[in-house]
Amino acid sequence: MSDDLLRYRSEFPILERTTYLISNSLGAMPRGVYDAMKGYADTWASRGVRAWEERWWMLAAEVGDEIGALMNAPKRSVAIHQNVTTCQAIVASCFDFAGRRNKIVYDDMNFPSVMYFWEAQRSRGARVHMVRTGDGVTVPTERLLDAIDEETLLVPISHVLFRSAYINDAFAITEKAHKVGALVVLDTFQSLGTVPVDVQALNVDFACGGVLKWLCGGPGVAYLYVRPDLGRTLTPTFTGWFAHADPFAFETGPIRYTDPPYRFMTGTSNIPALEAARPGLQIVASAGVAPIRGKSQRQTARLIELADRRNWRVNTPRDPEKRGGTVSIDMPQSYDVCRELLKRDILVDYRPKAGVRMSPHFYTDDRELDTAIAAVEEILRELVVVR
Repeated sequence: MSDDLLRYRSEFPILERTTYLISNSLGAMPRGVYDAMKGYADTWASRGVRAWEERWWMLAAEVGDEIGALMNAPKRSVAIHQNVTTCQAIVASCFDFAGRRNKIVYDDMNFPSVMYFWEAQRSRGARVHMVRTGDGVTVPTERLLDAIDEETLLVPISHVLFRSAYINDAFAITEKAHKVGALVVLDTFQSLGTVPVDVQALNVDFACGGVLKWLCGGPGVAYLYVRPDLGRTLTPTFTGWFAHADPFAFETGPIRYTDPPYRFMTGTSNIPALEAARPGLQIVASAGVAPIRGKSQRQTARLIELADRRNWRVNTPRDPEKRGGTVSIDMPQSYDVCRELLKRDILVDYRPKAGVRMSPHFYTDDRELDTAIAAVEEILRELVVVR
């Protein structure tokens, strides 16, 4: 089968020596990162402090716009941070939990760091309501909708679940939240770059995520989209000098907020990480999320078929419209299998209650799926002999 997206394969050096099925955890590094890091070092070496005015100060807004373009966010609506936990904290800092509307609704399939943060807000008066999964794969949408009521303030949910790749019905959740006056914080870490995201069509209030997975941007860059009408009125109390209207005046006393996206930033940006993120963002934009999604659905379906043939449990939705870019396969001795695959340069990961997660991306060759599954079979035979 012809695969036009494989034209980008040569841009990722690690693909020359590994079977890379781990983009749900860390995307392959683009070759262009070498030049980006050299450019950063050369700028620092040659321009010194002048680099702030000439390039570095505006870099966060520029990268935010590049990320925003991938999810149809208006320009200057995406702030940049270091991780999603910080993004969630900035959102929380805009609100007071002392009143009647102080309920936080989410599900137990959320990424743990997000849960840990919101659970900690109980000390500020937040009432946390966690909707339980029934099967360990999906979130019962109706149960989640029923939990969102007139006392709900925020609904922080994952667009695509990290364990199972189940796609939450973000539109229905947002519609219900808005009907009762609540706001939605959509975590798109496991969707943006492999599943189409349109924050305006979904009408979400906030969206956050990072570039190190499907966007192949490396660690250290997270993004926070704030709906423009909210962006002009909210006042985050988790703030810093980047959010000041005149940061270089170094005024004493309370902050005077600037306009978005800097209004929702804090302290000094992580400039090296921003430079490293751009090559991956540019490649994903060039490849196009729609073609990436089509290939992802086809390759994840192939992985499910291969697992079914061997009677291995699949902890991922079979409906391609409800499945993100990962297939979680709970074959016998999954943890040990994962360790052995890594030794063979077949890069995957293991998660409790999920199994071995395999995540092909636009640069994955179809033959690599068969290679990985054949290696699992071989490892299982060897484990039986050893034991």
